[in-house]
Amino acid sequence: MSSIEIDNERLTAEVAIKDSTSVVIKIRQKLPDFLQSIKLKYVKLGYGYTCNATTILLFCIVLPLFFATLVQFTGLKFDRFSDFWTSKALFFDTATGLTGSVILLFLSGVYWAKRPRPIYLVDFACYKPEDERKMAVDSFLKMTEENGSFEDETVQFQKRIASRSGLGDETYLPKGITSNPPNLCMKEARSEAEAVMFGALDSLFKKTGIKPNDISILIVNCSLFNPTPSLSSMIVNHYKLRPDIKSYNLGGMGCSAGLISIDLAKLLLSANPNTYAVVVSTENITLNWYFGNDRSMLLCNCIFRMGGAAMLLSNKGRDRARSKYQLVHTVRTHKGADDNSYNCVYQREDDKGTIGVSLARELMAVAGDALKTNITTLGPLVLPFSEQFMFFVTLVKKKLFKAKVKPYIPNFKLAFDHFCIHAGGRAVLDEIQKNLQLTEWHMEPSRMTLHRFGNTSSSSLWYELSYAEAKGRVSKGDRVWQIAFGSGFKCNSAVWKALRAIPARELMGNPWIDSIDRYPVKVPIA
Repeated sequence: MSSIEIDNERLTAEVAIKDSTSVVIKIRQKLPDFLQSIKLKYVKLGYGYTCNATTILLFCIVLPLFFATLVQFTGLKFDRFSDFWTSKALFFDTATGLTGSVILLFLSGVYWAKRPRPIYLVDFACYKPEDERKMAVDSFLKMTEENGSFEDETVQFQKRIASRSGLGDETYLPKGITSNPPNLCMKEARSEAEAVMFGALDSLFKKTGIKPNDISILIVNCSLFNPTPSLSSMIVNHYKLRPDIKSYNLGGMGCSAGLISIDLAKLLLSANPNTYAVVVSTENITLNWYFGNDRSMLLCNCIFRMGGAAMLLSNKGRDRARSKYQLVHTVRTHKGADDNSYNCVYQREDDKGTIGVSLARELMAVAGDALKTNITTLGPLVLPFSEQFMFFVTLVKKKLFKAKVKPYIPNFKLAFDHFCIHAGGRAVLDEIQKNLQLTEWHMEPSRMTLHRFGNTSSSSLWYELSYAEAKGRVSKGDRVWQIAFGSGFKCNSAVWKALRAIPARELMGNPWIDSIDRYPVKVPIA
């Protein structure tokens, strides 16, 4: 099969010659080139994160006013500054010295009170289901055929998708789906949620030694399963958490909701000193398995699998020594104002009234646009000055002088040591690797997570970071980039800095503990 790329239309034409009389041509969309259509407003937004109103106020008003007041109180003149080096007789009287000390102490107190509090990731844990929940690709296809809900054409469609998805034979499905016949009910959905959330939290509390009653903030995100009482209330009840717990339950926010939860935790920790926050990211499959024949809804059956993760964050200074990472940046992008972006991942009924999540043909293009915006905003925060300068010069030539210059592609490998890209699907990972010019080593955590655990939605980023840790790749000072995208349409990033080396032997609670020696594996191309 040969492939022809049509850049202007973001299309790839694949041509296959079956025999002397027939030719098959497939047209598919690809991600846009992120650097071909950069918008200056997003570059400006990125610089706005560092050069904000507070920074301008500090350097343009507060500091000049401080020095002017200091000169006024001391009676110093600019022409006498040289006397500091030549005259031994120059001295301050007691009143002047005391006044200056009070002013300096006051400004230092203001800075200390208003400074941003560091946010530490003490540790995290990913849920690993029991072996009886494993679902091989062949077993999944057999289950699909024997179910009786699918037409022959859609069974064949799912076979093609499964063979190209990048999933292996050890992903997990909940009991409600694998039962014969499937038992899709609220009881089974709650059972799945409890197993995943409590399993991840038990592991987290064991790893960190934190007692449930020490938690002041709880954030749970699950897109498609939102029972009453809520998932966060399930956790409060199970662990008997304190009555003044600040609990939040985020629903319907897709695969990028995990980083939204991290951003929310950051904001809450900034306003509540000396506090622990727990974030739980999961997705529930039991009530969201699609038993219909709409192909746009069948994709979810082929790639989404069971999983979840729990993270412990702290703003306590004493936790720095034992924490794994410090949160450096979060950048959120929401494209929901655009109708195509809003509708590309949509829960609805098919023509037979069966509910499912539809993935539109425009999904790749929409994801690319959201990624491009997010990366453009993030760039000024993380790229070294040399990369920013070259990128900015090229952008000015292209936008202001209309010069026909080749876009300069910033080297994000100079800004990050590890890349955790949401394992949403093989095609998306391929395109992101191509656009960001990443190596197979950089993509390995994402590809191997997709192979071993499937698309576990918002928690996939933490399985990927667990992979890097299990391989012993994380050293002190390393920067980790987590990037995820989901319905709405949203793309979110988080940047972490490793506070210590994570040795490969530190595998307690790591979901790769029994399989890391077998990875990486070569994923066959169908």
